[in-house]
Amino acid sequence: MAWIKPKGYSKTQVDWAGKILTSDLPNEQDASKAFEILDNWRASHSYPMHIFKKRLKWTSEKIDPNALTAQRLKRIPSIIRKLERGYQGKKPTMNLSQMQDIGGCRAVLKTMELSTKLIDKYYLKGELKHKRVRIKDYVKTPKEDGYRSVHLIYRYFSDKNKDAYNGLLIEVQIRSKIQHLWATAIETVDFFTRQAIKSNQGQKEWLDFFKLVSSAFAMVENCPAVPNTLQNEKELFLEIKRIEKELNVIKSLEHWTKIIKVIQEKKVKQSKHAEFFLLELDINNERLFITTYTKGQSEKAIKDYAKSERANAGKNYYDVVLVGIDDARDLQKTYPNYFADTKEFIEILKEIINKYKQE
Repeated sequence: MAWIKPKGYSKTQVDWAGKILTSDLPNEQDASKAFEILDNWRASHSYPMHIFKKRLKWTSEKIDPNALTAQRLKRIPSIIRKLERGYQGKKPTMNLSQMQDIGGCRAVLKTMELSTKLIDKYYLKGELKHKRVRIKDYVKTPKEDGYRSVHLIYRYFSDKNKDAYNGLLIEVQIRSKIQHLWATAIETVDFFTRQAIKSNQGQKEWLDFFKLVSSAFAMVENCPAVPNTLQNEKELFLEIKRIEKELNVIKSLEHWTKIIKVIQEKKVKQSKHAEFFLLELDINNERLFITTYTKGQSEKAIKDYAKSERANAGKNYYDVVLVGIDDARDLQKTYPNYFADTKEFIEILKEIINKYKQE
């Protein structure tokens, strides 16, 4: 199987591409070259990402036979937004060559206990020749916006014939099912309401709602609550109930699920040999387009991904992502946001808002 290799661009050239793509009105020649560099830089992460995904699948299923694993190359709009993002009022400082999650793989396990067991046994104590660069434990210390998961960053290393990829950074995400439901529900709301709650940008009411729900989910898992949220369960659950009623969250989520019509669904179910799926969500026409690729078509899949991103750049009603999954039947479970499937999130939310009655 042919994997796309780095074309030998220096870190200076990669960082230049990032600066061009985040600058105001770059000239056409520079923009074209910058996209060429970015396309190769992103695609080069496919092979090391694949290696980490294989190990993640093997180890996670030893801990939880029903664990879901997937891989994805970061979307270009997300890459650009991250390069443009400043922190605590400061100007952006990240360079493209430093970005740690261009290639990433994820495991979703049934409980936090199982997730912790996987991390401890196979990633903190397990033997890996790749260098672990960083651990971001957003479960012990949740983000201010409510995000909870554990991220492990590795620098790929091979002493054999794959050394062309040495030094590339790959992110391994490990989360529990309830953490996954929260994160994908946010992406669904973001897309249908044209917000960016995931990036902590959006209507205050929605930001507050997801922050509080995350804290409630943390209580369910006996994990640390989100900073600066109500710490009393009854008060927290009643506040979530109040905001849910104001925003009409459940009815909105249920409506979005109904309006998405999945085409080629039969094709996906029958694609026993498919390993890559190009998902294109078109809200204006209420359609989810799915293109499948076999293991030997990875290069074509990556090229089609880039082509679709270019064709739909600037359309906030159109979203594109390329994901790698071993079993087509797990596609909707792993990426429910692209199917507007928030059924399980709603079930847990209903338990929370119905637990206490307003006094």
